[in-house]
This record gives sequence, structure tokens and C-alpha cells, in this order.
Amino acid sequence: MDKYRNNPDAVKALVRDDKVHRDIYIDPEIFDLEMEHFFRNVWMFLGHDSQIPNPGDYYTANIGGEPVIMSRHTDGTVKVMHNRCPHKGAKVVTDELGNTGKFFRCPYHAWTFKTDGTMLAVPFKQGYEKTDFHECEAGKGLVPVKNVKVYRGFVFVKMSDHGPGFEEYFGDSLSSIDNMCDRSPVGEVEVAGGTLRYLHNTNWKQFVDNLHDTCHPMVTHESAAGTARELWAGQPEDAVKPMAVELVWPFMNGYEWFDGMGIKLYENGHSYTGVNFSIHSAYSDIPEYTEAMEKAYGKERAEAILKEARHNTAYYPNMTIKGAIQAMRVARPISVDKTVIESWTFRLKGAPDKLLERTCMYTRLINAPTAVVGHDDLYMYRNIQEGLESQANDWVSLHRLHQEGEAEAVAKGPVVLNGTSEGSMRHQYRTWAKFMTMSMQGDKK
Repeated sequence: MDKYRNNPDAVKALVRDDKVHRDIYIDPEIFDLEMEHFFRNVWMFLGHDSQIPNPGDYYTANIGGEPVIMSRHTDGTVKVMHNRCPHKGAKVVTDELGNTGKFFRCPYHAWTFKTDGTMLAVPFKQGYEKTDFHECEAGKGLVPVKNVKVYRGFVFVKMSDHGPGFEEYFGDSLSSIDNMCDRSPVGEVEVAGGTLRYLHNTNWKQFVDNLHDTCHPMVTHESAAGTARELWAGQPEDAVKPMAVELVWPFMNGYEWFDGMGIKLYENGHSYTGVNFSIHSAYSDIPEYTEAMEKAYGKERAEAILKEARHNTAYYPNMTIKGAIQAMRVARPISVDKTVIESWTFRLKGAPDKLLERTCMYTRLINAPTAVVGHDDLYMYRNIQEGLESQANDWVSLHRLHQEGEAEAVAKGPVVLNGTSEGSMRHQYRTWAKFMTMSMQGDKK
């Protein structure tokens, strides 16, 4: 018997003010409902338009379990379509990315479509005479994704008509994307290289929870960051740290330091750590970069852009960017206990190569499949997933620095909390319950 299907009240009951039920992480029925409802009702990151610079270029991905194509049409615009031939249902595009020329061609029966998805040709077309082919869905080409927004090169989609529009959904949290792009002297970023992917044996929400969990670095990452500190011990205070040490070192800062960072919450689950400072605040200066920024923006504006050193900005539910280091991670849910984490690296257009070198080293050390820091988290995600199978306690604690009236406060505008507060997680799960049940209740707003 289904426990949660067609029962939005039961789903909402999984989220309380200061705790969440373990079923959120381990129940396959909940995961299936997320695919059916939650991920269709929220705006999801698809890709970046720099991945498809030329007409005919395409990039494919799965959004909430549905395959989609992002393509550069002949008129230069970005189009997003369902990757499903309207004939028999085959995926029209099977590669991750490439250039299709002037049209897409289904590998099953050779139906062809323009790069905006409209029907181009059907082989042996006379076989469809005296039928209603041209009036039915099959004759209309690839189905466009309903809601698409390109924001400073970042392409977002929402698969259903439920829920708010793009600007309403993200609000001022988009300032983190703005800051990352503004760090380029020409105001643009582009994807550098491919996307690194590795499988985590955990529910996707474990990764999202961890983004703002600032009470774990000094414990979980002690072996990696602690070793970096030991290797550098005894050096003069004014000695210039090697880049690798500079990047890993801050993960071993203490509780008080992380508490002072601050967390800012926005509506709909978005938030960022590093309101006051972050692990990215003390990177070595690159004089030629500062000079290029001041030339582009003026001294005062350049200083304001570079002073912002936000840690993780979580664009709920599954995207996080580090604007100060031009890195991004995206969680792609596979099953209730399997998630692929993608690591993306961006280049600041017009900036010295030293910036990209630092970004690439950060990715290798922290976020790549070969990372020395990220694997600490991977181990703990699997550890937690296995531990939650225990029936000793049905609830996961989110009590740290809990305050009454948090939800009401965020609804009135952004809220800043202590850096070690679990308020961002509480806020995310309130958002999860809202969008998870939105279409279950038939509520379109």
C-alpha cells in the first residue's frame, strides 16, 4: 500500500520545525514522488550557453529524470526540447554534446527536425496521407520544454507550469551569479574543459545538506587540511603559501571562525555562506588581474566586486556555485541512494590565465573524483545513508541555533544567521515540502 502517494499531508508531516524524518532520505516511494512532482515544479540548472557557441551545437542532460536537448538554433538563440522522437519515443540525440549541423536525425527511423525542434522531414511521407498525422502530436516535431530562462549564460528550465516564474523563484539570490560573472573584466564566464562526474552512494539531499554544514570541516577534513597545515608549520608568517596549501588550509579553521562567516537565506530554499568572509577571502593577489578589473570597472566598483568572497551559494535544489573561485557543482539524482555529482570549472573571460589555474587546482584538490578533500565527504555521505537504515530513531536533528519564526522572517526578506546555524537546512526542507506537494494538491501557485 502506498504510504505517501496521493497523500500530501503525509509528505508534509515528514518536515517539522527542527527535524526531518529519515524517510526523506531512504524511502524509494519518496524519491519516485520527487521525480514526479518536486523536480518538475522548481527551476533546475541545465547547462551554460558557452557549451553551444555555434549553430547546430547541442548539449544533453537529464532534468528530473527526463532527457532534454539544449541546442543553438540557426538564428543564434538557445532552444531546449525533450529528447524524445514523437514517432516511437527514441532519444534523438545519444551523445552528451556535439554539432548536429542543420538538423537532428532520429537514429531509429530517420525522422528529422530543425535545431529548434520543428519537424523537417519524414521518410516515405506518402504513407501518412489520409491520416490525421499532421494534426496529432507526432507530426509537430520535438516538444519544447515549457519554461526556459538564460541568465547571464546559465540556462535554467522548469518542466511544469506549477510554481513561480524565474525571477520570483530566485529573487536576489541571483546576485551570486552576478558576482561570479562580474569578476570577469568583460562581465562573462565560459565553461572550461569538460564536466567531471562521480557517483555518490547517497541520497541527493545529503550533498545539499552538507553545503552549509560548517560544523564538519574541522572534523571530516582533518586528515587532508590538517596535513596541509602540518606541512606548512614553522614557516614565517609573511611567507607566501604554495597555491595548494593556500586552497586547502582554510578547511581546518575552527568553529568560531566558521560561525562568524554568516549564512544568508532567501525565499525558496536558496542561501549562501560567507556573508562576512569565507575560505576564499585570503587568496593571494594577482596584480595584473586587479589592474584589468580596475580598468574595466573603476577602482571602487572593482574593489566591491572582488571583496565579495561567498563560499557556497546553494541554488535550491541541486546547484551550488563558488563565485570567488569560479567553480560549480550540480547534483543529478539517480535513485534514492545514488547521486551523480558534477564538478564544473569556469574561465573568466578577459582575465589572466592564473585565475583559471587556481580554479583548476581547487577542483582537483576539493571537488574532483581524485580530490583529497571531497572524498572525505563522499565517505560520510555513504556512512550516513547506511546509518539512516537504523530504526533506532526516525528523526534527523536540525536543532542547532533554531529560532521561532524563521519561516515568517525569510518570507519578509533575506535573513542572516550565524555561520554554524542549521537554519539553511530547515529552510530547504520547508521549501521541499512546499514544492513537493504543490502539484499533488493541484495548486499552481
